[in-house]
Amino acid sequence: NKKNKNYALPSLTSLTPSLVLTSMAGSAVKWCTDLEKHCLVSNFQKRGWTRCASSDEDWNVYWATVGTVHRIFNPETGYRLRDNQMLNHFPNHYELTRKDLMVKNIKRYRRAREKEGSPLAQRGPDGRYLYLDLVPDTFMLPSDYSIFAEEFKRTPNSTWIMKPSGAAQGRGIFLVTKLSQVKKWSKDSKVQAKSYVVSRYLERPFLIGGKKFDLRLYVLVTSFRPLKAYICREGFARFCTVKYNTSVTSYDDMFIHLTNVSLQKSSGTYNNIHGGKWNWSNLQLLVESTRGKEAAQKLMDDMMWVILQSLKSVQSVIVNDRHCYEIYGFDVIIDDDLKPWLIEVNASPSLSATTTDDRVMKHTVINDAMNILCPGGIMPDSKRLTDPTIEEMGSFEILYDEVAAASAPTATSSAKDKKDKKSKSDRSRSTWK
Repeated sequence: NKKNKNYALPSLTSLTPSLVLTSMAGSAVKWCTDLEKHCLVSNFQKRGWTRCASSDEDWNVYWATVGTVHRIFNPETGYRLRDNQMLNHFPNHYELTRKDLMVKNIKRYRRAREKEGSPLAQRGPDGRYLYLDLVPDTFMLPSDYSIFAEEFKRTPNSTWIMKPSGAAQGRGIFLVTKLSQVKKWSKDSKVQAKSYVVSRYLERPFLIGGKKFDLRLYVLVTSFRPLKAYICREGFARFCTVKYNTSVTSYDDMFIHLTNVSLQKSSGTYNNIHGGKWNWSNLQLLVESTRGKEAAQKLMDDMMWVILQSLKSVQSVIVNDRHCYEIYGFDVIIDDDLKPWLIEVNASPSLSATTTDDRVMKHTVINDAMNILCPGGIMPDSKRLTDPTIEEMGSFEILYDEVAAASAPTATSSAKDKKDKKSKSDRSRSTWK
């Protein structure tokens, strides 16, 4: 509804079965996967595609684990992908999905924009970036320990959160309030060979029902150069099972501080019916009712901005193989001022379903992504340049199309940055109508 700008998303419970766009050509498509997930298998089967063994090099669509993708692109294998083959990961996706590399690339991106005098790199009176403050203060350990120690001493009452750079599902995460805790951790022989990130903990998160939550948003990237990305409207919030508090005695209770479903499922208060999840429309309506429609829309705009700039931060380093695409799982947390912060990006967001709504949502995400990648269920073609129709995009909408953005004439890159900065809300707003 453009008139009243009510962009609330439909409830998952009201969704009708996903539209599967197929054609007779689909029967010739061969697929394989390393993951026996219902939302994958059912989507491929409904298209009339034929399953083949992963050892069969005659596949067209391969939903592979990151390990398999690394082996395929290993120069020693000598494997070359054909025009009619499509993989679900870029060769070095980890530039965005490893916590340490994500932060490293964002910092490099900010320095580059600052060096070229881009308006996007402007800082406020407190020294923080006005438009590129995407992640909490973060340092890599052990390499950045000295810098981290200086920052820790500058704000001695702060809480920090430590995470293994390459782990997932909340494994190995803990909170620290003293430098002595970090020193003690560093002496553990089991962690000395591992890279960790340490980030400033957001002690004033936006709470609902007194509980902490974060957002999982799905983003489909079909190309990094030029950048072409789609955002899915099927985002959801993941809640902790125990009410939030900031007392030091609570810092060992991860049911209070970590939203990972794999962890929260083991809580004695976990709810099997809703799975501790809320769809985005519910969250948006709550923000509108408590903070106003303008605040709710600004929150949406700012989230789209954070996602877009994080993608741009790795645009120059990702190997842009035309046979590849990626469905990223972006994890975003909102503070009490309704500012979104990027926490991490997942290369393989969970496809397991914990509730009925969860199953419908994940089936829809895969279905609509396949409609974009293989419109009409036809054979993949890495040389195909046609854009999907609105019907084919389904729950996805264009987040950013660099080719289309470049069609608007600008005098200089600086002028373009000024335009981007001024119109970031307009671009994001058009995404979630």
